[in-house]
Amino acid sequence: MPEIEAAENPEPSSTPLLEARDVTRTLPEGATLVRDVSLRIGHGEFVAVTGPSGSGKSSLLYLLGLLDRPTSGQVLLEGRDTARLSAKDMAALRLARLGFVFQFHFLLPEFSALDNVLIPIRRLGRLNDAKARAQALHLLDTLGLADAARKMPEQLSGGMRQRVAIARALANDPVLLLADEPTGNLDTKNAAAVFDTFARLVAQDGRTVIVVTHDPDLAARASRRVHLVDGRIVSDAPIPH
Repeated sequence: MPEIEAAENPEPSSTPLLEARDVTRTLPEGATLVRDVSLRIGHGEFVAVTGPSGSGKSSLLYLLGLLDRPTSGQVLLEGRDTARLSAKDMAALRLARLGFVFQFHFLLPEFSALDNVLIPIRRLGRLNDAKARAQALHLLDTLGLADAARKMPEQLSGGMRQRVAIARALANDPVLLLADEPTGNLDTKNAAAVFDTFARLVAQDGRTVIVVTHDPDLAARASRRVHLVDGRIVSDAPIPH
């Protein structure tokens, strides 16, 4: 696997964790999903991306999460221009530095909760099996899932499955957690619990979290809101608490 390093001699005081510079994403058939977006996100921010259906929220998240490439513009992670990376290096960077949570948990049904969390740790290959298991169990424990470690996904509630998905996203200690409508299939109580988890990761662990949501009440739990309309940022402001 290619060795992934941060940009040389980054200056934390001036270099944002993530930056989009005039990013546009246009499909081959001509539809533009994201238009001229510029955005700087620092360490330890909790950012909610909101907007009406079809506004480009998820498309922007995929660009920021290096799951897609812009048609024009740049996405920089820790000061590094990702446009220069090969597909292989991009995948290695995602595995090592980013974590993802989606609307559907995408847990492998034939694996236990513990084994699902172990998947990215084993793929990265930095820990031996004993340390990998210890890390995965610790993550499940911190998310209130210690008793669920050996249960199969079908034995877990929807909220528990999503917390296992969050543990899996955190498995390789990412600098940035990105979530795309992570509460879309949850009831109000479990949705609030997921956002409380994100807020705790930011406040206690210093994580950076970007979450796409259509729910204004949940978005209000973030510390900053970026609102899109027709693929453009129309507002970007802190949320008072």
